[in-house]
Amino acid sequence: MNFKKILILFLLCYSFAAIADDGEVIVLNSSSGELNFDGVPNELFWKSAQTFDLVMHSPNFNSSPQESSTVYMTYDKNYLYVAAYLDYNDPNNIVATSKKRDEKSKNPDSFGILLDTYDDNENALAFFTMPAGQRIDYAVSNDAQMMPGMFGATSQNYSWNTFWDVKTARSEKGWTVEMRIPFSSLRFQEVDGKVKMGLLINRTVSHCNEVDSYPATDPKYGILAPCKPSLAQTIELNGVKNSKPVYISPYVTTGFEKNNELNEAETEFTSTEDKKLTGGLDIKYSLTSNLTMDLTLNTDFAQVEADDEMVNLTRYALFFPEKRMFFQERSSIFDFGLGGPSKLFYSRRIGIDEDGNTMPILGGARLTGRVGKWDMGFMDMQTQKNDITPSENFGVLRFRRQVINTNSYIGAIMTSRLSNENINSYSLGLDGIFRVFGDDYVQVNLAQTTDSLGNNFDSSADNLFYSVSWERRTEEGFAYDLSYKYAGENFNPQVGFMSRFATKGPRVTLKYGWLPGVDSKLFSYNVDFSAYSSYRVVDNKLETGMYGPGFSVFTKKGWFYKVDLNYNKAGVDEAFDLDDNVTVPEGEYNYYSGRLNLMSPVSKPVSTSVMMSAGEFYDGSSVSVSFTPIFNLSGSVQLSGYYNYSHVEFADRDQMMNAHVGRLKFLYMYNTKFSLSSFVQYNSVSNFTVSNFRFRYNPKEGNDLYLVYNEIRPTSSYFNDDLEKVDFLNRMFQVKYVHTFQL
Repeated sequence: MNFKKILILFLLCYSFAAIADDGEVIVLNSSSGELNFDGVPNELFWKSAQTFDLVMHSPNFNSSPQESSTVYMTYDKNYLYVAAYLDYNDPNNIVATSKKRDEKSKNPDSFGILLDTYDDNENALAFFTMPAGQRIDYAVSNDAQMMPGMFGATSQNYSWNTFWDVKTARSEKGWTVEMRIPFSSLRFQEVDGKVKMGLLINRTVSHCNEVDSYPATDPKYGILAPCKPSLAQTIELNGVKNSKPVYISPYVTTGFEKNNELNEAETEFTSTEDKKLTGGLDIKYSLTSNLTMDLTLNTDFAQVEADDEMVNLTRYALFFPEKRMFFQERSSIFDFGLGGPSKLFYSRRIGIDEDGNTMPILGGARLTGRVGKWDMGFMDMQTQKNDITPSENFGVLRFRRQVINTNSYIGAIMTSRLSNENINSYSLGLDGIFRVFGDDYVQVNLAQTTDSLGNNFDSSADNLFYSVSWERRTEEGFAYDLSYKYAGENFNPQVGFMSRFATKGPRVTLKYGWLPGVDSKLFSYNVDFSAYSSYRVVDNKLETGMYGPGFSVFTKKGWFYKVDLNYNKAGVDEAFDLDDNVTVPEGEYNYYSGRLNLMSPVSKPVSTSVMMSAGEFYDGSSVSVSFTPIFNLSGSVQLSGYYNYSHVEFADRDQMMNAHVGRLKFLYMYNTKFSLSSFVQYNSVSNFTVSNFRFRYNPKEGNDLYLVYNEIRPTSSYFNDDLEKVDFLNRMFQVKYVHTFQL
C-alpha cells in the first residue's frame, strides 16, 4: 500500500464519520460573599451553587448508592469551587489509609472531579482527595482508553501537577470536602463570554467496593468508564477570565556523587567524584487562557524516582514511562502512536541516553494549548555534550483538531534531532481517529523519517510507516480490534521509541463480554481470541506470531481473574542473548504457553496481584511467577513489594537461566506535607541492588524541599576472579529546594 492509497483511506474516514449531537448543557450559577475555606461547606456562599446527585457505577450500575452524597459546584471570577457532604450509615466504615500526594491506591475512600476543560471529549484534568485531605491530580488522555499495561503506560498521568487547594473535615455522618481550583490552573476556550467544559464526578466507598458517579457512566465502556471525557456532562460558565499569572520557580541543588566504573577491558575500576552546587529556573506564563509557555534553564530532575528494574526475556527494547515534571502538562498533545508502546515522539530521548544515564539539559521551551480550533504543542530542548554523546537539539511541533463530530480528530506532527556534529534526523506524521458510528472507531496513522543525515525525505516505502485500525470500544456484547501496520526498512524515529523495526503484519482481537446485572456476584466477564502476526520487511519471513483464546472475570467484590492460552511462532534471524550464559540461536520456532493473572480486591488493607506464565519457550521451556503485595498498614504507613522469578531452560543445549527481581518500597506520611520514602531493588541479571531514600517537604504547590540518597551496590556475582571488589558502583546525595513566586 503506497502513500497515496493511505491518504485516500484517511480522507474517506474523514468523509463518512457520523455527526454527533452536543447534548444538554448545564449552566452553573456563580456565587459571591465570604467563604471560610475549612473543608465544611456550611456557608451561605454555597446556597446558590449547582447540586449534583450521584448514581452507582459499580458494583450495580444505575442503582441507588449505598452511602449518600451531596455535591455542590459554583464559581467566582477567580476560582471554580467544589464541595461535598460524603455521608455513611456507619462512619466507622470510613477508610483513610493514606496522606500521600498523588495517591494511586484504590484502598482509601476518595472523592473528586474530572474537567474536560476544552470540552473535546478526549482529554481531562482530575482533582481528587481522600479523607486526610491530600491533593491528587492527574491528566487523562486518549478518552481514558487503557494502554498496554505490560509496558507501564496508561491513559492516566499522575506525574502532572498544578496549583489548587483542598480541605477536608470529619462530620458526625462521614466527611466533607471543599476544593478551590484557580482558573489560571486550567486551560479553556472562551466563546462569546461563555466557557464550556465537560464534568465527571466520582466517589469511591472502599468498605463496600462501590464507585458512584455523575453522570451515569455505563460499565460497558470498561474499568475507566467514570474517567472517560466522552461521557462527561457539559457545563457552562459565564464571564470567566483567565488572570494569566507568571510562575517563576528558581531552584538550588547541592550534593556529591561518587562512581566506580569498569574500564573497557573490564580489568579494573576507575573512581571518580563530583561535588555539585548549582541552580536553575523554570518559568510558566499563560500567554492567553488557551496557551501556556514553559521555559526551563539548567533543568534538573534529581528528585525523580528511579525506573523499576525488569528482566527482559524478549529481543526487543523495554518501554519506561516519563516521570519528569517538565514534560507532563498537556503531554498527550504530543502522542503519536506507532502500535503498542511505540511512539513517534518519546520525551525520554531528551536528557537520557541509551543506557538510562542522565545527560545535562541546558534548557528549553514548551508551548501548549489551543489556537482557534486547533490543539497545538511545541517543544525545543538543548542538551549538553558528554564524553560519548554530542550536544543535541530536540524539537517537536504538533497540531490536532476536532472534525465532523465530537469524537473525531485529525492531526499532524514534526520532530527533529539536530547534532553539532551534523548528524540530523527529522520525522513527519499525519494521523486521524474517527468515530464512524456507535462505539466504532477507525484510526489511521502515516509517518515518515529521514536517514541520520537528514536526507531522503521522499515517498519511498523504505522510510515510511502506516497503520490502519477498526475498533469497537465496549465491554458488553461483541467487540473487536482489527489492525494492520507497516514499518519500512529505514523507518527510525530518532526522537521516538520503537520496540520492533522493519516489520509489518495484522493484529486481530475478537471479544464477547457480559454484564450480568444486579442478581449476579459477577460484575463482568468475557471471552476473547487474539491473532497477531509480524513479518520482517526485508525478507517477508515471520518475525513473531501469537494466537489463542482468553477468558477473564471481574467480581463485584473486586477479584479479577484472566487466563490466556497461546500458540507462538518465532523467526529468529540473528541469535540473541538472554544473559551471559543463555543464547537463543537463529531459527524458526513453534511452541505453546499459558498465562494466568489474578488480582485481589484493592479495597482491602492487604491486596496483591499475581501473574504466572509457563510453557514451551523457543526450543526450551520457561516458568515465570511475579506478585505485588500492598500493605496499607495505617493512615501514615504504606508498604509494598514486588518479586519476579523467571526460569528458562534449554535442555538440549544444556543452558539454563534463573532470574530474580525484587523490590521493597516503604512510605511514611507524617501529614499531607511531610513524607519519607525509600525502596530497595535487586536484579540478579544485572548483579546489583539499587537503593533510594527521599525526604520531601511540600508546604504548598510549587514549594518543595528534597533530600535524596541513591546507591547502586554490586553483588558478589558482579566480579570475576581477577577483579578487585568495590563497595558500590554509584553513590549520590543531593539536597534540592524549589520555591515558586507568582507575579
